[in-house]
Amino acid sequence: MEQRIKLIWDFRGPQAQHTAAHHKKHLEEYALAEALTTPITGTAVINESHHIAFLVVNPEEMKPVRDALKPHRGQHYQ
Repeated sequence: MEQRIKLIWDFRGPQAQHTAAHHKKHLEEYALAEALTTPITGTAVINESHHIAFLVVNPEEMKPVRDALKPHRGQHYQ
């Protein structure tokens, strides 16, 4: 299986969970509009005041998505 890239947006503070969930909806809309190949979206809890939203893309899709959506960071995803 080819290595994929997980693009991550960090949200902190008392509304972090709500904001991450809302951002995930926008990531899903973007993935559909751009016809991304097998995107994975989700949220995760780092701690009670730090939540993330993420979008997993194929390596060839990473640069256009990164440039358009400006994630805070990224990492390899398997």
